[in-house]
Amino acid sequence: MRRITRALAAVGIAAAALTTAGTGSAGAADGSWAGCPSGAVCVYPQDQNPASSPSAVYWSYGAHNLSGQNGNHWVLNNQTGGAHAHLCQSYGGGNCVYDIPAQNGVYYDLGPINSITLDRP
Repeated sequence: MRRITRALAAVGIAAAALTTAGTGSAGAADGSWAGCPSGAVCVYPQDQNPASSPSAVYWSYGAHNLSGQNGNHWVLNNQTGGAHAHLCQSYGGGNCVYDIPAQNGVYYDLGPINSITLDRP
């Protein structure tokens, strides 16, 4: 029971830290957030909690196909200027099911997700 309580507390603390960082009140002086550089969208290894070291970093607008991403992953949108990222079920950015506004992140099961789009504001 203690392990479960500690695990739930750790998840809550990680979520609170990411939420705080997403609002711009925390983060490195260079604009990075949980190891995700300013201007990028980052995917973290499965079940890495809290997010600290991305396994994939995307910079360019458009669709980015995923491969071998199963289970829960943090996806952080650290783009600037209001750019959004979308999680999509089809390759090439089709059938998008989740919108991530700039300076926000989500802990999401990427099993059914086959691409991420970075979209201009």
